[in-house]
Amino acid sequence: MRSLSIAFTGMLAQQLNVEVISNNIANVNTTGFKRQRAEFQDLLYQNLRRVGSNSSDAGTVVPSGIQIGVGVKTASVYRITEQGDLTVTENALDISIQGKGYFRVELPDGQTGYTRSGSFQLSADGEIVTADGYRLLPGIVIDPQAVSVTVNASGEVMTKLDGQVDPVIAGQIDLATFANEPGLEAMGDNIYMETTASGAANVATPGTEGFGTIRQGFLETSNVNVVAELTNLITAQRAYEMNSKVIQTSDQMLQTLTQLR
Repeated sequence: MRSLSIAFTGMLAQQLNVEVISNNIANVNTTGFKRQRAEFQDLLYQNLRRVGSNSSDAGTVVPSGIQIGVGVKTASVYRITEQGDLTVTENALDISIQGKGYFRVELPDGQTGYTRSGSFQLSADGEIVTADGYRLLPGIVIDPQAVSVTVNASGEVMTKLDGQVDPVIAGQIDLATFANEPGLEAMGDNIYMETTASGAANVATPGTEGFGTIRQGFLETSNVNVVAELTNLITAQRAYEMNSKVIQTSDQMLQTLTQLR
């Protein structure tokens, strides 16, 4: 019976759906996290009577035919890159992006990673780094004698030394944007990598047309909506149960056949 394999593909699809939803819920407090959504497509169809074929020698045509679908498949797990809320931290090295763009960081292997998580810290050398010690690009060093660090909306990092009136520019933060942000490959640790699907990175200073601005003392929260995710979770659970019910019903029908005398 086709219904057995069809319902099996449905259960696998809903299992994947629940896995995506659970990852969203697990990262509800992850800084800069972007929720994902599973998308599905129907599988191939078996033509028992092809639509448009001749049904007689007189040239009459079958208007609809008989097509039996064989189940469902996963098309993609799509990342939704809408802006998360900004939460106040009042920490000088907590920096958020309001609008489009990603911070560039140098990974241990020398490659460039991209992140929306702006919870930066200082290394032993005074460089601005991520929580994992990845250097913010371009490299910015903060004078250890600085009494304050200021980052303006256009990404200029300025320090002020004790006894000085005018601040000193320590560096310039830039942002990267992509033609297809969902095409970035998630590597974990809030890091994304450029791929052929995302397109090459476009780098510019914050506030440039098409780029977001910088907000110091704020962090971007996850864009996960817990209420919506719980609703999706219940829907996926019910769909899984219905597919399992199809398998049970098909099994009972087969048992009826085997009991015929």
